[in-house]
Amino acid sequence: MTATSDFIQTRSPVLFIIFNRPDTTAQVFNQIKKAKPKRLYIAGDGARNERPGETQLCEAARNVVNEIDWECDVKTRFQDVNLGCKDGVSTAISWFFEHEEEGIILEDDCLPADSFFSFCDNLLEKYRYDTRVRHITGCNLQQGKKWGDASYYFSNITHVWGWAGWRRVWKDYDKDLKRFDESSLRYEIGKIFQDSFILDSLEQIFKELKAGKIDTWDYQLGFLNYLNNGLCIIPNVNLISNLGFGTGSTHTVNTDSPYANLPVGSLTKIVHPRYFLPEKQADLFTLSHDFNIEERERRHNLLRRKVKRWVKEKLMTNE
Repeated sequence: MTATSDFIQTRSPVLFIIFNRPDTTAQVFNQIKKAKPKRLYIAGDGARNERPGETQLCEAARNVVNEIDWECDVKTRFQDVNLGCKDGVSTAISWFFEHEEEGIILEDDCLPADSFFSFCDNLLEKYRYDTRVRHITGCNLQQGKKWGDASYYFSNITHVWGWAGWRRVWKDYDKDLKRFDESSLRYEIGKIFQDSFILDSLEQIFKELKAGKIDTWDYQLGFLNYLNNGLCIIPNVNLISNLGFGTGSTHTVNTDSPYANLPVGSLTKIVHPRYFLPEKQADLFTLSHDFNIEERERRHNLLRRKVKRWVKEKLMTNE
């Protein structure tokens, strides 16, 4: 058991990734300000020329630097041109890990609980050299369900709404997944998930990533975790609230999503799991929601019954 405090100064360096939302940037920064990291990295993508007023919004978000009022080594990386979600975020993280062996990564719409920082501090240290663990996340999408009696559980899924990690993992990051091919993916991922609808969905995402049809950086990190048989640490209470759902978002546009603005909890002490195994049912719960598995199975079974009934009617007609 490890004691934590909500308001202790974080030991870990922090990367803060911002863009064009000065309002959410300010909210997240206020939490960083309470944690007072001794080393703070701020990265901002450039404005898109086709978006009127975005230059001013990016500049307003970058003014957060002026609010640093504690002793802190600050590094900034502000782009003059827009790199997009995939290159903008992944190059910022690479820049961070060029300077740091480990640390905390927050985007401008991921509002952390006070205890998120001490949670990351403790687990970054505990699993620093344990290559079974590749990722620590602050967000819990289990809608109140807890897995075991520890403060966190192990997962095969990599969540990136507020996370912490190590250079030892990021050095393998491959934004174009060049080392892997489609022919073996389903077989390899099938060693983790057996549901055909989940495999269909992951296979389709993989193909679209390889074809450059999805402008994102995070699915790649997830696939690298799957294909390296890695584990992600997920707290048993949610420590991150995503403020980014809405029309101004690139991907999280549905304000009715059950993941939008989730309330955060607190961890005042950390109890470690007894067993080093992923919670498969927790992962299935998340993926079933993300890929709409229940509805797809319902439609599939309905179609199968219709086909079976049609075949039976045809056989009876031909008798």
